[in-house]
Amino acid sequence: MMIFNELRKHGRLAAKRHPMYEKNKVAKILGYVMGAFWAGYLIFFGTTFAFGFSDMVPNREPYHVMNAVVLIFILALDFLLRVPLQKTPTQEVKPYLLLPVKRIRVIDFLLIRSGLSLFNLFWLFLFVPFSFITITKFFGISGVITYLIGILLLIIANNYWYLLCRTLINERIWWILLPIAFYGGIGCLLFIPEDSPLFYFFMDLGDGYIQGNIFYFLGTILVIALLWLINRRIMSGLIYAELAKVDDTQIKHVSEYKFFERYGEVGEYMRLELKMLLRNRRSKGALRNISIVIVAFSVALSFSSVYDGNFMTSFICVYNFAVFGMIILSQIMSFEGNYIDGLMSRKESIMSLLKAKYYTYSIGEIIPFILMIPAIIMNKLTLLGAFAWFFYTIGFIYFCFFQLAVYNKQTVPLNEKVTSRQNNSAIQMLVNFGAFGVPLILYSLLNALLGETITYTILLVIGLGFTLTSPLWIKNVYHRFMKRRYENMEGFRDSRQ
Repeated sequence: MMIFNELRKHGRLAAKRHPMYEKNKVAKILGYVMGAFWAGYLIFFGTTFAFGFSDMVPNREPYHVMNAVVLIFILALDFLLRVPLQKTPTQEVKPYLLLPVKRIRVIDFLLIRSGLSLFNLFWLFLFVPFSFITITKFFGISGVITYLIGILLLIIANNYWYLLCRTLINERIWWILLPIAFYGGIGCLLFIPEDSPLFYFFMDLGDGYIQGNIFYFLGTILVIALLWLINRRIMSGLIYAELAKVDDTQIKHVSEYKFFERYGEVGEYMRLELKMLLRNRRSKGALRNISIVIVAFSVALSFSSVYDGNFMTSFICVYNFAVFGMIILSQIMSFEGNYIDGLMSRKESIMSLLKAKYYTYSIGEIIPFILMIPAIIMNKLTLLGAFAWFFYTIGFIYFCFFQLAVYNKQTVPLNEKVTSRQNNSAIQMLVNFGAFGVPLILYSLLNALLGETITYTILLVIGLGFTLTSPLWIKNVYHRFMKRRYENMEGFRDSRQ
């Protein structure tokens, strides 16, 4: 127990000694406010589901609909939200490997901390109001409490499932098919065949939680323990495999991207950006993961009826267009922290770099737009809606992400993977939440008040406004960055590994 307390103390000290600790107090407060806002959003949905399910499926109780159909999609959404927000615990093992501490005990502590993370409690803001409205009239408060305990155990199991998949995906990208097959397979088997045994299994599972059946709780705990042991074994092996890696210094093929030469200095930085994305382990892995998720979501939207409805269509569109910025642009200038001294040696090079980044990532948004074309053909999405989300992303959302170029001052290693530390500052988390949540809220409000066509028109106008004025706000970001350049350069140097 002493070593666990010592490791907790080290975690707190690491946070306090972080170069961004003193600078991010205001952003942390804003992050808490945004978290409270999302909690209110989930409470609203929990209440809406409680009354909406009774009208949609009058022959079943709302909690039956939640457990048998909606629960697996909530777990899938929880898995997706952990991708940009949660990192694998093996990233913090490296400093302890040279000390007389068993690595397995460190991994155990990190797995315990992951299971006790407050993030696992966040979905209770949805389930608490839902269960109080739908369960108390049949099973009382005790049924609500046991149901919430069961849901919490499922979310913890989903947490360890995410850690397992994320660790395997970091090792081999093809493991991305594992969570896709798992959630997609369960989602399909819920409806095929018509009297699906899996449908009734999830319904019985929820009823078992509500009734306090000990066997259902023991079964869930057994799944958690099994995932724990698998994570423990795989992470223990991969840590030393990562540390013992030998860098491949043989050059197999060099892409020159000579067509960028016609665009001068901005073209050179666009070429540098592409090389960074396609050559370095971290950015290349993130790019692959993003691409697979976007393709999967686009196919599901186009050829499945599961995501029919205005809200889910908007959710997928926002995710497909904004996820690239959430993963890559939220770290803007942090990758360049590895060689910031060379960039600062030439006048106006940062300005050209910012322009190159904006052009590169704006052009990259054409890919999710093309993937949306089948959804447009299948009448799942209007052409106006696709253009609205495209320009809103490269306009307003990218405007928000580029503000981070002024405040990011922690270097992100380019070629580290499993054992590397990845600390997101509070302002990065705030911008990520805003980039994903604000468009959904804005769309929901405007759609309810003005209708879909006018809503998409407003989003398109906002996006075009920020897109056409991009030279102005990029110049503003550049001037603000230059005013803080010495402070930022010090942070980049201090945080290099």
